[in-house]
Amino acid sequence: MSAAPPPGSTAFFRLLRVIGALLALTAGLLAWIWLAGVHDFEDPASAASQNPALPQANVIVRGEYLTRAGNCMTCHTSRGGASYAGGRGIETPFGTVFSSNLTPDPDSGLGKWSANDFWRAIHHGRSQDGRLLYPAFPYTSYTLVSREDSDAMYAYLRTLPPVAQPAQPHTLRWPFSTQPALAAWRALYFKPDRFEPDPAQNADWNRGAYLVRGLGHCAACHSARNALGGSSPLDLAGGLIPMQNWYAPSLTRRDEASVAGWPTEDVISLFKTGVAPHASALGPMAEVVLHSTQFLSEPDLQSMAVFLKSLAEPADKQAGAEAVASSTPAAAGKVPLSAQQGARLFDKHCAQCHGDRGEGVRGIYPALAGNRAVTMPSTANLVQIVLNGGYSPATEGNPRPYGMPPFVLELSDVEVASVLTFIRTSWGNRGGEVTAFDVNRARTPQ
Repeated sequence: MSAAPPPGSTAFFRLLRVIGALLALTAGLLAWIWLAGVHDFEDPASAASQNPALPQANVIVRGEYLTRAGNCMTCHTSRGGASYAGGRGIETPFGTVFSSNLTPDPDSGLGKWSANDFWRAIHHGRSQDGRLLYPAFPYTSYTLVSREDSDAMYAYLRTLPPVAQPAQPHTLRWPFSTQPALAAWRALYFKPDRFEPDPAQNADWNRGAYLVRGLGHCAACHSARNALGGSSPLDLAGGLIPMQNWYAPSLTRRDEASVAGWPTEDVISLFKTGVAPHASALGPMAEVVLHSTQFLSEPDLQSMAVFLKSLAEPADKQAGAEAVASSTPAAAGKVPLSAQQGARLFDKHCAQCHGDRGEGVRGIYPALAGNRAVTMPSTANLVQIVLNGGYSPATEGNPRPYGMPPFVLELSDVEVASVLTFIRTSWGNRGGEVTAFDVNRARTPQ
């Protein structure tokens, strides 16, 4: 007779088999993640060498224009630091990423980089040594940038004065600070791409799509992100900007920031001056206008307008949003108690500029009645403006913008919630109630 196995040995061997299977699965997954990025190193020859028709001076001028369009200087310049020398901290839910030095310094900047190296960073999100870059650098959008434009930007950056400023180490939490974690993220949310013109659209639309989706990287703010920082598949559908507590409104919804019904010249005015009859740029968007879009050419701004005007949700979704709005207490004729309390605060702090009926002063103080920035579902921007104030950017077309002072030291969370509830439920506005919790949450980075 054969001896029976010792008690518990069968369970032990089963556990070993399970562990072995898990290790094999993990090894296979890591191999797939790595192999998925191997093709990133395959780079075409420099577009500049293939297309020598443009004089070098013209390439540099174009490169400067394109870096403006991409708003590169804003992130790659620390407060009080040299332009493009890096060092600006970009806060994320996973820690802080510090921007790199783009000047041609040989030791701390791009001095030893080739045009191929720069293209690899723009298109593939990899550094000169093959290291994966963090998507705080928006290569998920820049991957659509053409090789010709990448080479022009590289040529311009090579003309900058070299600045010796070593890279500041990122302060990301583990495991987000590791290359394997970043490789896994890329496998889930990133694949190198190229811009393909839509043959069904005209040249203006395609140029606008290229600028908005690629170099302008508008989706970096105007798309929602999940818990791992991956963007929503609903491109440009709006989202809360992490750590800033500003909401970048949907560019497809008419009740948020769609410009589908705007005259083209008004869209151009917003990008060129920061103000338009229907809106003004505040918060992070004011910074974009200040450092980027005001310098774009009229043809490019028109192309962006043409593309953005084509973005609109289907009518059934718009009708659904209106149905939700009509079900709010304000739409039903019920005035929240907090709104009654907010009326007194509005008369004291707001009516002098915005009018007793929320009518505002055209070109100076925005109307609050019928203003979709007031009534859209997210109240994050309203809270930010009341707490911290807000100014449109100072541009050539609007050099002395009017603005709003901060009330963060004057009004409590309950008072801010009350006055905003009053504004969102008065003069025909059909917004929902704002709570003290909403205000308090806006004070804390998320």
